[in-house]
Amino acid sequence: MNFNADQITAASKANVESLAAFTSQAFAGFEQLVELNVAASKAALAESFLHAQALLSAKDAQEVLALQSGLVQPMAEKAVAYNRHIYNIASTSGAELSKAVEAQFAKAQQNVNAVVDNAAKNAPAGTENAVALFKNAMTASQTAIETAQNAAKRAVEVAESNFNAATSQVASAVATPTAKKR
Repeated sequence: MNFNADQITAASKANVESLAAFTSQAFAGFEQLVELNVAASKAALAESFLHAQALLSAKDAQEVLALQSGLVQPMAEKAVAYNRHIYNIASTSGAELSKAVEAQFAKAQQNVNAVVDNAAKNAPAGTENAVALFKNAMTASQTAIETAQNAAKRAVEVAESNFNAATSQVASAVATPTAKKR
C-alpha cells in the first residue's frame, strides 16, 4: 500500500490535534490543582491569623491550651477534605485522559486493521497462510492489549476503593475524639 502526501499530512494533523487535546486535558487538571492550592493557602493563612489573634487575647494558660487543642480536629478535617479534592481532580483528569487515549487507540487499531486488510487483498498468490497467521497475531495482540487495559481499570477501581476506605477511616478517627469530648 502506497501512502501519498495527503494521507501523511492528514495523519500528522490528527496526531498534533490529539496531542493538543491531551495537553489541554492535562493542563485543565493542573489548573484545578493550582486553584485548590491557592484557595487552601489563603484559607490557612486567614485561619492562622485568626488563631494567633485568639491566642494573643487569651487570659490564661488554660484558655491557650483549649484554643490549641480545638485547632487540631479542624486541621485534620481540612487535611482530609484537601486530600479528597486532590484525589477527585486526579481521578477525573485521569479518567478523561484515559478515555481520550482509548479512543485514539481504537482509531489506530482500525487504521492498522484497514492496512492489514488492504495488504491481504493485494498479497501475492500463495501467501494466504502467511496473511492468516499475521491476522491471527494482530488479533492476539489486540486481545492482549484489551486484557491489559481491563486489568489496569480494575486496579484503578481497587485503588479508588482503598483510598475511599482509608479516607473514611481517617475522617471517623478525626471525628471520634471530638464526639467523646462533647
